[in-house]
Amino acid sequence: MAAFEYEALDERGRTQKGVATADSARQVRQQLREQGLTPTRVDTAEGKSRKEGGSRIGRIRLSVADLTIITRQFATLIGSDLTVEETLRALIAQSESEKVKKILTRIRAMVMEGTSLTEAIGAFPDAFPGIYRASVLAGEASGKLAVVLERLADFTEARQALSQRVGVALIYPVILMVMAFSIVMFLFIYVVPKVVKVFQDTGQDLPVITQVFIAMTDYLQQYGLVTLVILIAVGVATTFFLRLPKPQYQFHGLLLRIPGIRRLSRGLNTARMARTLAIMVGSGVPLLTAMKASRDVITNRVLRRAMATATDEVREGVSLGKALGRSKLYPPILVQMVSSGEASGKLGEMLDKAASTQERELEARIAVMVGIFEPVMILVMGGIVMLIVLAILLPIFDINQLVQ
Repeated sequence: MAAFEYEALDERGRTQKGVATADSARQVRQQLREQGLTPTRVDTAEGKSRKEGGSRIGRIRLSVADLTIITRQFATLIGSDLTVEETLRALIAQSESEKVKKILTRIRAMVMEGTSLTEAIGAFPDAFPGIYRASVLAGEASGKLAVVLERLADFTEARQALSQRVGVALIYPVILMVMAFSIVMFLFIYVVPKVVKVFQDTGQDLPVITQVFIAMTDYLQQYGLVTLVILIAVGVATTFFLRLPKPQYQFHGLLLRIPGIRRLSRGLNTARMARTLAIMVGSGVPLLTAMKASRDVITNRVLRRAMATATDEVREGVSLGKALGRSKLYPPILVQMVSSGEASGKLGEMLDKAASTQERELEARIAVMVGIFEPVMILVMGGIVMLIVLAILLPIFDINQLVQ
């Protein structure tokens, strides 16, 4: 007999870890099922070490686009009554990405050795999010793998579409800002010095605004590169500093106190969380497991801690709606819809509607912000150009008065 380390889920969705002795991994899985547990990972001690230390394939990442394509194709083929092994073989044959082929080939090999699809997917945590492992586990346990994969395909496509819409909406403001900054720097460094030099040669007293611009252009010409390097260094240092747990938590808390950014950050994280909960609850995943997975998709540390607290409260018997409402951080409409779903027994459906509501509100807020940003940026640029023009024209007016 050999020793095997295992992870399994109990009836309440809690993870159980331990060591069992048996002739094979298959026998360990059977023992766990007889105990009312659902195995998610079974490894021999030395096999686990060899897998973790000898191969890096488990750390390959997949892009959102690749993950979306794989999920939709997997769902379609499984829905056509192909076996998991046949489906994986077909996906490997038609994939053009070497990364995807490596991952699917390893998953197929594990499945053919008797490993469950859930456990095989779990060997690639960087490629497949936690929602995959939990949802596929529920699909295998209920015999509705095709239905679950269809839900996952819808989920990944919706997430990709939302990311693309948000990205496209933010591209224009970024381009406008870069162009405005570039134009201003060009005027300061090249245009203004050449024009103003003519006035300096006359020896007359220059207006204050012109003197200020001369000082600024002199500084940029002498120390502009040094200043740029310092700003980049400060930016890099700040980025690394904000990756530390405590500063990052404080920074995320600050974001939730700034009116405009608060709604944007909360809306984006709430939409992700609600959509993840909806797909997992609708797939039959235990609520606590679904809450744990949905917590991991939240990027704001303050909201993530609130979700962790809500998970603990639900484990103690508190309803999901009440647990989310106690934090005072999540939108009231989300809390109300969750409570309504729990009362009517349609939690998955209400979570799906809540996620759609949050996504629509998020897109509307971004559209408003972009609409406001454009005229504000034009006004700022116009003001800067006007000051530059005044700095050039005022000395000309002074010269004309002297001539007269």
